[in-house]
Amino acid sequence: MNRQNVINLRRIINENIRVQRGGVDPVKYIDPANFLGDITARQNHAVFGRRGCGKTLLLHQSVKYLPETIKVIYLNCEDFKKHSFPNVLIEILDALFFEIERNLSAWFGRKRKLREIITNIRKKFNELRSKEDDSEQEIRQAESLQQDESCTAKLEVKVQNVSAGVGGSSAEQKRIDIERKYKINESKIKDLDIWLPELKRYIREFFELSTNVQAIFIQIDDYYHLPRTDQPFIMDYIHRLCKDVPLFFKVATLRHASTLFSDSVTQPIGAQERHDYQPINVDYSFADFRRTVQQNKNILLEFGALAGINHSEINDLFKGEGFERLILAGGGVPRDCLSLFLEVLEAVKSQSDEGRIGKDDVRILSRTNFERRIEELKQDSDIEDQGALLRGIYVIRQFCIDKKSNIMLVPESLLQRNDNIRNLLYRLLDYRIIHSSGGALTHKTQSGTYHAFAVDIGCYAYMRVLHGKFNEIDLADVNSKDKMRSAPVLDEKYFDSLWAKAPTNPEDALQSQGDS
Repeated sequence: MNRQNVINLRRIINENIRVQRGGVDPVKYIDPANFLGDITARQNHAVFGRRGCGKTLLLHQSVKYLPETIKVIYLNCEDFKKHSFPNVLIEILDALFFEIERNLSAWFGRKRKLREIITNIRKKFNELRSKEDDSEQEIRQAESLQQDESCTAKLEVKVQNVSAGVGGSSAEQKRIDIERKYKINESKIKDLDIWLPELKRYIREFFELSTNVQAIFIQIDDYYHLPRTDQPFIMDYIHRLCKDVPLFFKVATLRHASTLFSDSVTQPIGAQERHDYQPINVDYSFADFRRTVQQNKNILLEFGALAGINHSEINDLFKGEGFERLILAGGGVPRDCLSLFLEVLEAVKSQSDEGRIGKDDVRILSRTNFERRIEELKQDSDIEDQGALLRGIYVIRQFCIDKKSNIMLVPESLLQRNDNIRNLLYRLLDYRIIHSSGGALTHKTQSGTYHAFAVDIGCYAYMRVLHGKFNEIDLADVNSKDKMRSAPVLDEKYFDSLWAKAPTNPEDALQSQGDS
């Protein structure tokens, strides 16, 4: 292959590996499931998928398929991740109306009345943002005293007992946290609620006076960056703001790191799936490994075409099971697979001009890829969750090492009745530590149905001690589902035993385990 073409390929992938405003014009969205058709509809949507699955690309690309009568406002919640509630809601609303103000003449015409309305709206947000809550300090002081009395006991229980809340608060604890959040911020929330009908009247007036804008799509990206206890309140207000006016929200987030709806406080709050919005799941899991491989191949081929490289030349970059192993190491996530591809390609090309990517080339780099995911988990998750999540990673990896299997089966009944284990596993799915490989499976020797999870190959592939002793089910094998039916079962008793034996500092243990 022409060396310049390879250089072009690397540049194009680097420029597109993370989509953001101000960057290059992104590659087209590979859309076999017609997600672009769905998200361009005048409907509220939540786009779910792991980091790097193309949620942001879908939002940005959808703009190209909208008629001139529909305008888009894009907000990234990472800009607000350090803001406290309810000011974070005020900041998001103010950012929304700032974009309307910035485009006022183009969208709604040069009308003095509209300019006065938008100025007053933003002035009101500024007043609310600076307003002191009379009750906030008093409540916080009372809670501080209560927390000091029970802090030590809670910490001990959380470490010793899995039922205290693995991978985040239990359902009951989440309700308590949300209720506490509501009480602390009741004053500002009431002000916002009282103002909402008037605010919506202003929005209707905008559209009534407009001659060329029929609707606005509000794209809210990376919603999971907002604190979990704040999310349902923010979603609730945005949903009510959009209801019965030509505004439609398009939220993109990690499914299991998000709380868009809660039945706590005095009434349900938030937006409820399939009632208030339609879900769009852009993820490709290992449950259909061949489909996931093909989707990632199509994406790489698209990059190749932009670099002047044809399909056969892209295929020639790999040998044996190299490409399938690349997808396995990347968790099927396009960004991870492309990033790992760049690293492996550099490694093999430095060895020889004829270097091709094989299975072992990917294995060598899989550990550093796994360690990066742990760092991302620490950056994205709440501080109070990190200890339990890291402990959970250690437990799951230890189970797979003990059982010498890359696949574990978890009883569906356990996932249904145990909130803590279910929350832990699903959170680790979001962070690509484990990968869903099939549901409703039966076991060959045990009753019930099971969900299959593949542990990331970065957990074990580098361990010399496992060489020749590890049963790695090949997910590309047409018989892989049948082989999974003999995989070891992680039941509640085994989980609790491993949890109790886990080291105090699981992160250090994860980094050092298997070095010898």
